[in-house]
Amino acid sequence: MDLDVGIVGFGLRAGLAEHVERQGARVGVVCDTSPRGRATAAERLPDALVTDDLQELIDRRPGAVLVLTPDHAHADVALRTLAAGIPTFCEKPMAVTVQDADEILATAYRTRTRLYVGHNMRHMPVIRQLREIIEAGTIGEVRAIWCRHFVGHGGDFYFKDWHAERANTTGLLLQKGAHDLDVIHWLAGGYTRTVSAVGDLAVYGRVGDRRDNSDRRMGDWYSLENWPPLRQRDLNPVIDVEDISMMQMRLDNGVLASYQQCHFTPDYWRNYTVIGTEGRVENLGDGPGGRIHVWTTRTEGYAEPDRVVDIGAGDGGHGGADPLLIAEFLRFAASGGPTETSPVAAREAVAAGVMATRSLRGDGSTLAVPELPAELREYFEAGQPAGPGSAGAG
Repeated sequence: MDLDVGIVGFGLRAGLAEHVERQGARVGVVCDTSPRGRATAAERLPDALVTDDLQELIDRRPGAVLVLTPDHAHADVALRTLAAGIPTFCEKPMAVTVQDADEILATAYRTRTRLYVGHNMRHMPVIRQLREIIEAGTIGEVRAIWCRHFVGHGGDFYFKDWHAERANTTGLLLQKGAHDLDVIHWLAGGYTRTVSAVGDLAVYGRVGDRRDNSDRRMGDWYSLENWPPLRQRDLNPVIDVEDISMMQMRLDNGVLASYQQCHFTPDYWRNYTVIGTEGRVENLGDGPGGRIHVWTTRTEGYAEPDRVVDIGAGDGGHGGADPLLIAEFLRFAASGGPTETSPVAAREAVAAGVMATRSLRGDGSTLAVPELPAELREYFEAGQPAGPGSAGAG
């Protein structure tokens, strides 16, 4: 694929650059405001221009750009690349406020510039297999979805750097939960319209060992030996996000859903239970070696599932999802067409997460999720068609 690609933010997700080049495209320019990020980029991509100036990247006019910055910077960068007419990949969550998410969509709509959001779980084998079972009608009409997310690496992944601060993430119910909220919406075939939630900083706020880790990255401190959670060390100086959250959702198609997220469990995986009018499906494990169980027969008490499906495997990050994600984006940036991911769905995940966070930081009351303007929803659901005089690839 003859496509020149720019990358903004060369940190934890910089490995996506390898998938870009494996697809035959070329990373020609990298922008990062940190000396370490620029040094890493120069080492890994010796032929690329490396800069700390976003405008310099924009002036190079790459054929596409990946926005891989920390979450709170997604909107500022994506708004500029979209306004410049550069097809843009925005890592999830696309923004940390509903207003920023809507502005990103509005800018892509106004300039007719292609926008893609990196919800890689839509390419994960376990999710695709769950969806295939549901779409085959095996469990009938979906009426409820429960998701439990055991974030066993929470202390290392989210409480030692910028993730621990509301200013950068809004909260982990949004930052980490955006993946699962998008999956819930995808499996249910609808979007959340009301939410209520509870949550707390139950464990990591009690850990007094703190350190400014801005000179390090997660790989420098990550270890399974950092256990139990109350014995963690070198946590971020500021921690004002919750480490346990529970939310309930009512979707626009009547499906009821719940999502629970805990960052101090000993194990790290997601469990989805989907209940329909004719059965239920549940994953035990979410990667190779795990299984999906399907029950479609009424029984007395617990019974072995009627069907067991081995969860597939793939090469590359997130169970093989990352290379598929990048391949889809590069094809879309160059040629357009349908995609498994959806900017509307990405926005709806942000909106549900933001309003649930507002609920849990209040009194847990039910709150309405603001709807996206109709013209934006229609444009993106139509596949982002080009218009006359469009500034972008259309």
